[in-house]
Amino acid sequence: MKKFFESLNNVWKIEELKNRILITLGLLLVYRFGAHVTLPGIDASQLQSLAGQTEKGIGSILDMFTGGAFSKASVFALGIMPYISASIVVQLMGIAIPYLQKLQKDGESGRKKLNQITRWLTIAITLVQGPGYIYNLYSTLPANAFLLGFDSFQFLFSSVLILTTGTIFAMWLGEKITDKGIGNGISLLIMVGILARLPQALIQEFTSKVTNNNGGPMVLVIEIIVWLLVIIACVLLVMAVRKIPVQYARRTTTGDFEQDMMGGNRQWIPLKLNSAGVMPIIFAQAIMFIPAALAGLSNSETSQSIAGTFSNMFGFWYNLVFATLILVFTFFYTAITVPTNKMADDLKRSGGFIPGVKPGIDTADFLDKIMSLITFPGSLFLALIAVFPAIVVSLDVQQSWAMFYGGTSLIIMVGVAIDTIQQINSYLLNKHYDGLMKTGKNRKAVA
Repeated sequence: MKKFFESLNNVWKIEELKNRILITLGLLLVYRFGAHVTLPGIDASQLQSLAGQTEKGIGSILDMFTGGAFSKASVFALGIMPYISASIVVQLMGIAIPYLQKLQKDGESGRKKLNQITRWLTIAITLVQGPGYIYNLYSTLPANAFLLGFDSFQFLFSSVLILTTGTIFAMWLGEKITDKGIGNGISLLIMVGILARLPQALIQEFTSKVTNNNGGPMVLVIEIIVWLLVIIACVLLVMAVRKIPVQYARRTTTGDFEQDMMGGNRQWIPLKLNSAGVMPIIFAQAIMFIPAALAGLSNSETSQSIAGTFSNMFGFWYNLVFATLILVFTFFYTAITVPTNKMADDLKRSGGFIPGVKPGIDTADFLDKIMSLITFPGSLFLALIAVFPAIVVSLDVQQSWAMFYGGTSLIIMVGVAIDTIQQINSYLLNKHYDGLMKTGKNRKAVA
C-alpha cells in the first residue's frame, strides 16, 4: 500500500501528466454539472413521476448511462448514447460499404472522415430520439410541469434543439478529454455517469438491510464482498489473453535468413478471451427493446403479455433471450473485428510464422480455430455477467444496487478503469517511475 501511495505521488511530479489529469477532471465536472440543468420550460419540482419511471426496468438502464440526466429532464438527457449508436452503425456499415472500408484503410485521413460521418449521424439520431424523449415527458409528467403549456410546439422545438446541442457538447467534451486529457473521453463520460448512481444505490441498500432490519449489516457486508469478487472476475475477463507464440527469422551477416528456433526473435500474438468487449451486451440490449415496442402497438392480450415479459429486465424469459443473444453477438462481433486472414497475411509478409504451422491459409485456419475455442467460454462468462443482476435481485437485493453486479455498466467501468490506469502507467514508466500497479524503487534514467 505504501508503494501505491508513492506511485500516486509520482504522478504529480510529471507536469504533463498532472495537467492532463486536471483537464480530465475539469471537463468531467462540467459534464456532471450539465446533467443537473433541467430543460427550459419544465418545472423541476414536478419530476417525481419521471424519476419513478426510471427506478426499475429498462428506464433504469437509460438513466444509469446518462448519470441520472434522463430522470432529471436535463439538457444532457440523451447523454452520449446517440454518439455510441452512430459509432456502432458506422462500424457495422464498414463491413458492407466499400467507401467506408477504404476510409478504414486510409490511416489518419480516413479516420478523420469517419469521425466526421459519425458526428453527422449522431446529430441525425439525436433529432429522432429527441422528439421521442419529449413525447415521453408529455405522457409521464403532469400538465402543470410544462411552463410553456402542455404539448406546446414551441417547447417541443426548443427542447429538441437543446437536447441535440447537449449531445454535441457532450461529444465535444469526450473528444477533448481524449486529446488533451487522460483515457478515452467518451468511455470516461459513460463511466462517471454510471458511478454517479453508485452512492445512492449503496445508501438505498444500506437502508433496506440495516435501517429496516431486512437482513442486518452482515448481509450487507456479504453483498459487498460478492460485488468485489464479481469485479475481480470482470477484470480477469477483460485482461485474459491466449498467447500464440510467433517465431521471426533473424537476418545474419551474410544477408540470409536463419530459421533456427533458438536464434530467431520470438514474440507473441495475444488473442483476447473477450475480443468483442462490451459490444455484444449493447447489441443484445438494443434488440431487447424491439419486442416490447412492437407488442405495445397492439392492445391484444397476447401482445400485452409479450410487452410485459420483455419490459421486465429481471424476469426469467427476458434474461434467457438476453443471454442467448449475447452468445450469438459475441461470435458475430469477434468474427468481424478479429480478421484472422489478414493477421496470417501480415505475419507471412513480416517473415514470421507459428511454430508447427505452415504460413498462409494454414495459419489463418489455426488462428480461427483458436479464436473459436476461446470465444465460447468467453461468451458464456460474458452472458453470465450480463444476467447476474437478475440473479442477485432474486436474492432480495435492491434493483438499483443489483445493477452494479454485472451487465454493461460493470464491464464498462472495469474496462475504462484498466485502460486509464494503463495510460497513466505508460507516462510513469516513460519518466522512469514504477507504474500504479508496480512495486519497487523509482527507476533511474539510463544514460
